[in-house]
Amino acid sequence: MGAGKRSLIATAVGLVCAVTVLSGAGTAFAAPAPTPTPTPPPGVTLPPNKDLEAVHKQLEKLYHDAAVATDAYNAAEEETERQSTEIVELAREIVKGQERLAELKDRAGAAARAQYRSGGLPPEARLWLSDDPQAWLDGAGRVRQGQKGTKDLLAEMTRTQQDLEQYAQDASAQWKKLDTSRKAKAAAQKKIKEQIAAAEKLESQLKKAEKERLAELEREAATRAQTTWLGTGILDDIADKATAQGQKAVQFATAQIGKPYVWGAEGPDSFDCSGMTSAAWAAAGVTIPRTSQQQWAQLTRVDVKDMRPGDLIVYFDDASHIAMYVGDGSMVHAPRPGRTVTIAGAGSMPILGVVRPGA
Repeated sequence: MGAGKRSLIATAVGLVCAVTVLSGAGTAFAAPAPTPTPTPPPGVTLPPNKDLEAVHKQLEKLYHDAAVATDAYNAAEEETERQSTEIVELAREIVKGQERLAELKDRAGAAARAQYRSGGLPPEARLWLSDDPQAWLDGAGRVRQGQKGTKDLLAEMTRTQQDLEQYAQDASAQWKKLDTSRKAKAAAQKKIKEQIAAAEKLESQLKKAEKERLAELEREAATRAQTTWLGTGILDDIADKATAQGQKAVQFATAQIGKPYVWGAEGPDSFDCSGMTSAAWAAAGVTIPRTSQQQWAQLTRVDVKDMRPGDLIVYFDDASHIAMYVGDGSMVHAPRPGRTVTIAGAGSMPILGVVRPGA
């Protein structure tokens, strides 16, 4: 066996070990390495005279950036899980291939030992030395069969070896992709923690009355946006009749009201925005992409005037937030860290568009 083939076997052995690690650890394998304690980005301080409007804008930006990072984290987590699964499958194929190769080598070895016991003469030579015509005829057929069997055996050994080499190459490529995804996931996790820590630090510098006023400003801004949206007459065209699957999705989503927002969470006790929408549609029997940006990119788009309960409303130019329309101009969503799943006005934030699962 050449050095290249010995290297292949070593690779395979490593991957066989990976089967146990990956299939046993599950998502634990995909977890990023511990990240340093996050430190708020520089410049996150209260504006002069504690201008609460300015504070409101600062907080909106911090939480928006955290939402973008959360989408990146969720996407990297999905990729990590998919690549881990592919590596497990490749490792299993290598195990099966090695077992098959060992079996073929045993057969080849048995043939070689049989030839040695017969004095080392090949079957063709023993045939020509025979003085029995019938034995000669019978032997000729067996020789042809034996030659074909030997040829087939060698061909199968070659194919099996080539398959093993390809599996090893594919596994090596997947390991590299997996490492990239894990690094992206860790970087996104660090970014999320930094943005949330900065927002919490900013809010912690406010007195109780200022926090109450800040919350009031947020409600006023949402109310203004909703009133403007309704003022366009949009509800005149929107139908409030959902499909059977849409009704199931809405029922699931509204049943989560009051549960906390946690970035990266998909339930059952907490959710982020896209975790809630994907879980709701899964409850209705429809699998949709995990992140808000993927949901926007991959699901069927419909005009806002044509949306119906169960459709998903995508917010902001970068599709960093998503909610579910529940009818009567309202939506249900998991807003941001520190908040819970709640009902809000569908037009209370800038709408990018609407997508429809199961279309």
